[in-house]
Amino acid sequence: MPNSSELSVGLTAAFPCSYLENKKEQLIMLVDPDENAQKHYPALMSIGFRRSGDQVYRPHCPDCNSCESLRIKSDHFSLSKSQKRLLNKNKHFTTVKSTIAKANYYSLYERYINQIHKDGVMYPARLEQFESFIGCNWGDIIFIEVYDNEKLISVSVTDQLKTETSSAWSAFYCFYDPDYQAHSLGKYAVLQQLHLAKQEKIEFLYLGYYIHNCQKMNYKNQFNPHQRFINQQWAAFD
Repeated sequence: MPNSSELSVGLTAAFPCSYLENKKEQLIMLVDPDENAQKHYPALMSIGFRRSGDQVYRPHCPDCNSCESLRIKSDHFSLSKSQKRLLNKNKHFTTVKSTIAKANYYSLYERYINQIHKDGVMYPARLEQFESFIGCNWGDIIFIEVYDNEKLISVSVTDQLKTETSSAWSAFYCFYDPDYQAHSLGKYAVLQQLHLAKQEKIEFLYLGYYIHNCQKMNYKNQFNPHQRFINQQWAAFD
C-alpha cells in the first residue's frame, strides 16, 4: 500500500456512467501521475486503481459500488471446456509479444472502434485520441499481437507492473479485426496473456473492472479461479 503522505488525489465531479443506465460516475484521480505513478502504480492497482493514458483513477461513485477490480493468478488459472474449444479453433493463429507500438496498430483500432463500438465514447476513432489513450509517459507497456499468417488481427495493450517482491500485468485494452468476430478474439487475447504470464512467472493478470449488471463486462468472470476487490479486500471466486 502506498504511503498516503507521498500521494495527492482529487475527486472529479459526477457525470453519467458509461456502463450502467441512470447511474452517476465519479472518480478518485491521482494528482501529478507523471511524478508519482511509476513508483506507486503496482500498489495502487492492488487496491482497485487503473490507468487511462497517463491518468490513474478508481471509481468513487456517490450511490454505486458495482465496479470490482478483477485479477487472475496466472499459475492457478484453469481452462474451461469452452476455452479449450476456443484455443483449438484458433490454433492456426500466432501470438507475438512486442515492446514497440507498430504503425499499423491505428488502422486496426480505427476499424474496431468504428464498426464494433459505434455506441461508445471513443466513436468515431481519431489518431490523437488513440495515442493519448493507450500511451503512457511513465508506464512500461508491452503489446501482445495475434496474427493470422502474416495478417495482424488483434493487439492487446498490456501494462507491466513490477516491484522488488512481485510482478503483474494489466490487460489495459484489446482491439481486433471486426472480420474475425466469430473467433472471440477478446477472450482469446486474455487466454494468450495468461499463457504468456504463466510462462514468464508473472503472478497476476488484472482485467480491469467487472460489473455484474453490464453485459459487456460479464465475460471477465469466465476466467477462473479469479479474485475481485470488494469492500477493500480481495475475494476469491471459483
